[in-house]
Amino acid sequence: MTPPARAPVGEDGRVTVDAVVFDLDGVIVDSEPVWEEVRRAYVAAHGGTWQPDTQRRLMGMSTGEWADYLSGELGVDRDAGQVATEVVEEMTRRYARHVPLIDDADRVVRGVAARWPLGLASSSPTRLIAAALAAMDLTDAFRVTLSTEETARGKPAPDVYLAVADRLGVDPARCVAVEDSSNGVRSAAAAGMRVVAIPHGSYPLDPDAEALAAVVLSSVHDLTPDLVAGLG
Repeated sequence: MTPPARAPVGEDGRVTVDAVVFDLDGVIVDSEPVWEEVRRAYVAAHGGTWQPDTQRRLMGMSTGEWADYLSGELGVDRDAGQVATEVVEEMTRRYARHVPLIDDADRVVRGVAARWPLGLASSSPTRLIAAALAAMDLTDAFRVTLSTEETARGKPAPDVYLAVADRLGVDPARCVAVEDSSNGVRSAAAAGMRVVAIPHGSYPLDPDAEALAAVVLSSVHDLTPDLVAGLG
């Protein structure tokens, strides 16, 4: 998919915000360290070699993409299908015990949902998205949720953001995306959305990704409806 032409602007040069699309991991749920711990242990247990840049490369990949990467590039002694199944099973067990909500991200999401329809564009598998939202009582906050499992390409390709905007019935150029990772920012920007970046302290943005963001925040607490509206 390719992003459509940007929406027309008014006389003041502003574009109305018609929807907000959130990432899940790293924005609402502090799951990136959990993903790293689980996949790093899995690689070590199955004959692979974790590389210094592995976690940064994995962030934003779809399930199929990271499973192929662990099986092929890192030398895990399982095929990609086994890798995906076994890693996701362990993540599901972790979520059953505890979903690591970031600060009061649920309250922030509810505040934004009171003004705009929300979408969720996540690299997590569909079953983990459902489990996390249910645990946080946020299922009804999102009109559309989509995993990159259901798109041709994961982030940094724009596929998942374009698909969410399409399902919301909104021009991507009239959407604000909320992301934490470099690949996520690249994905949303490539879809034509204005991006609010809230990078994780352990995984700072690459310079090129930071330059793509309309604004960079230090905390999800700073994501207010007024800030979102001001990006129009």
